[in-house]
Formats: sequence, C-alpha cells, structure tokens
Amino acid sequence: MKNTSIFIIIFTTITLSWWACTPKTVEQAQASEPVEQAPPLPVEENLSPCGKFKEASNPDNAETAHVLYRDFLKVKNYDEAYKYWQKAFELAPAADGKRDYHFTDGVKIYEHYLQQETDETKRKEYVEKIFGLYDKATECYPDNASVYKGLKAFKLYYSFPDMASQKEIYALFKEVFDKEGEKTPDFVVNPFTALMIDLLLKEEISQTEAQKYANQISEVVNYGIENCETPRACERWAIVESYAPARLEALEGVEGFYDCSYYKERYFAALDRNPSDCDTIGMIVGRLKWGKCPDSDAALAAALAAKQQHCYTAPPPPGELRQAVDALNNGQYNKAITHFENFIQSTDDIQKKAKYNLVIAKVYYSNLKKFSSARTYARKAIDLRPDWGEPHLLIGKLYASSGPLCGPGRGFDSQRVTWVAIDEWNKAKRKDSSTATEANKLISRYRQYMPTKEDIFLRNLKAGDSYKVPCWIQQNTTIRTAD
Repeated sequence: MKNTSIFIIIFTTITLSWWACTPKTVEQAQASEPVEQAPPLPVEENLSPCGKFKEASNPDNAETAHVLYRDFLKVKNYDEAYKYWQKAFELAPAADGKRDYHFTDGVKIYEHYLQQETDETKRKEYVEKIFGLYDKATECYPDNASVYKGLKAFKLYYSFPDMASQKEIYALFKEVFDKEGEKTPDFVVNPFTALMIDLLLKEEISQTEAQKYANQISEVVNYGIENCETPRACERWAIVESYAPARLEALEGVEGFYDCSYYKERYFAALDRNPSDCDTIGMIVGRLKWGKCPDSDAALAAALAAKQQHCYTAPPPPGELRQAVDALNNGQYNKAITHFENFIQSTDDIQKKAKYNLVIAKVYYSNLKKFSSARTYARKAIDLRPDWGEPHLLIGKLYASSGPLCGPGRGFDSQRVTWVAIDEWNKAKRKDSSTATEANKLISRYRQYMPTKEDIFLRNLKAGDSYKVPCWIQQNTTIRTAD
C-alpha cells in the first residue's frame, strides 16, 4: 500500500509539474486583499489539538490526499483539488499540526465555487462553509486566532456586508488590533480605519475609544513601513499608508479629537518654511487654537507674533462680520460659520454674499474636513457670481482630495476622482482668466493620476464615454486616461 501511495505521489507530481509549465492565465490579486500564510512553525509540543496526519485512521491516505489536492490547487484545477481536499480535511483537519493549510486552502476552494455560482441558496451555503472554516481554524490553531478573525472581518466588510452589522465587523477587527498591537496585519488597517471613523461620526463608539485606535493605527502603519522585509510586503504597506493617514486627518474636523501637541507637530513647521506668508500664518494660528493650545504656548505665541508683524489688517466694524472674523482667528470654526451666514443674510451686496459663501466653503474644506458642505457653499458662491472661477478651483480640490475617501487611496476607485476635479478646473479657466494660471497648474499636476488605458479596459470602459463618479461626489464626467 505504501509503495503504491509513493508511486501515485511521484507520478502525479511529475504530471502536474509538466502541466504547471504550460501557458495559463495569471490572475492578479487586488492589492487590498489579505495574503493568507501559514503561521510560524510552533515547537513540537505545541501542535494543534485537532486531528493530525499521524492520528488519522489511515495516515498514508491522509498525506497522499494532502499532496494531491495541493498540487491540483497550484494549477487551479479546483474540481480535482476539492475531491482530495475533502478527504484530507476529513482524515486530518489540522494536517501535520503545524500548518493551517487545510483551512485556508478550503477557503480558496469554496471562494472559487462561490464566484461561479448563481443560485442564491448554494451561494449562501458556500459563504457559511467559508466562515465555518475560519471558526474551526480558530479552534485548531488558537495562537493564530486573531489573524483568522481579521480574515473573517475582511471578507464580511468587502464581500458580505449584509451578513453582519458595521459594529460587529468593527468588533472583530478590534480584537485583532488588541491582540497584535503594532504587528497588526496590513490587510486589517484600511477597513478598520474606515469603520472606526464611520462609527464615531454616527456616535456609535465614543470619542475616547476612537482616539485610542487612531493613535494605534498610526503606530501600526509606521511599524509596517519601517519593518516590511520584501518588495511585496512594502508595496502592501505603501497602499495602507496612502489611505489610513489621510482618513485619520479628516478627524481634525471633529472638535477636541486631537490635542494641542498634535497640531503643533503637524503644522507648526510650516512657519519656518513660510515665515511671512499670511495664509500659512493664519492657518497655523487657527489650527493651534482649534487644538486648544493656550495663549502661553510658545508655538502659538510665535505664530501670533508673525501674524502681527506680517498680516495685520484693520478689523471690520462691530457686527456679524467682525464676530465671524474674530471667531475664525480664534479657531472657533463652527461659530465663525454661523456669524458669516448671519452676515450674508443681512447684506444685499452680491459680491460680499459670494465672497463669504466661499469663505465658509473654505472653512468646511480646510478646517472641518466636511467636503459635501464645502461644495454646497462653493456652489452658492457660483450661483451669485456665475463668472467667478475661484469656487470652481475649490470644488476641484475637494474632488482631487477625495481619493482616500472614495477608494483605497490608489488604483481606479481613487483615481477616477481626477476626472471631475479636472472638469472643475477647466470651468474655472474658461469662466475667469484670472484663475487660469492656477487651474493649468492643477490640471498639469493631476492629469498624471488619471486611470490608465489598462485600468479602463479591465473594467470594460472606453475613453470618451460618459461616466458617473460615485461616493459623495455623484457627478457625471468623461472617461480619460493618463497614457
């Protein structure tokens, strides 16, 4: 029997190795998908408590089935792989007790059948089998439990969101963060960040909890970037870095979320680079005050001194506009918006109405990070002054900044926002020649980030066709490519 098994293994391995060398299509995995790997080899006495080869009723048959199914799986012959995988899993679910292949490979096989299946009842059965394998893997390889929970949460978030609430998926990801700390796997970071922010804004988790995990997310990203060991791993962490920090930056719009030290570390250095630029100085003063830095703070004192030296302007006369400007200078952004709105309602001057609607738009964009509200007020300014290009410049910047908000930070889903951004900048220079220089500069900068011909071909799209950009933007545009 053993000789026969050995012959089968040798013959099959040779046959499949030849088959593997024949031309075949290579499927490129999405960058955001997790890489499922076996955990590190444990010491001998720490083997899985579940059934192993050596404990099977027929160890030779179990090992033979294992070798055969893995060879078939390598060449994507899922039907043959499934037959032998079933046998290997039944005889020895934990394989050799050191590697979780029977669970992770089972997931791959069931996911293949799920993609091919159209019957909803059968699809549901496959999904249940996939999650059942993750649950069983947690029992059989408890040291790797947090990774299985992360994989389960990842699939719930991206593929099966109707199977669990956002709060439930968030809780699974949170367990991974709590267990793994700075070594949290890369594939967990982006969806956890998105969920954490959504739940905070819906007030389903406390600000204290969100602050804790925002700090931890930053630590995880920094650790991953500094310690990635292969080009593939570093590329994956680069994708995370292009998304998570930008999403966390949006929390600057939540009053009290970040403290004085955060704003000093993030913004004060700009004063050295632009010591007399009034926009920069005003931004720094506002940010530090928004972060509740006391007037005695050395950084705030330096920024205020620079403002007094380079940017002093006589304040408006007492009234709503004066109160709005004072509130804005003191980093009281919501209060400033209220006073600007009151001033707009009180005046009949169309130019001033347009000007201060645009000021409100800029506060929402730069300070409160509320893009939809910023666009609303920019459009009010356009309605009042249809020939004004500056509001279009701002709307274009809103769209161009939405890559991490509307996608993973890279790739087609994030790059398509450049189409509508460039549309706005083209409108600006057509309407208002005074904005042409800045509009052309922005167009030149962002044109290179449009999707490529390959990107649109893979999605069955064509340059020149109409396309509606989703997310909060919801704008029709024309498909263009960077190449």
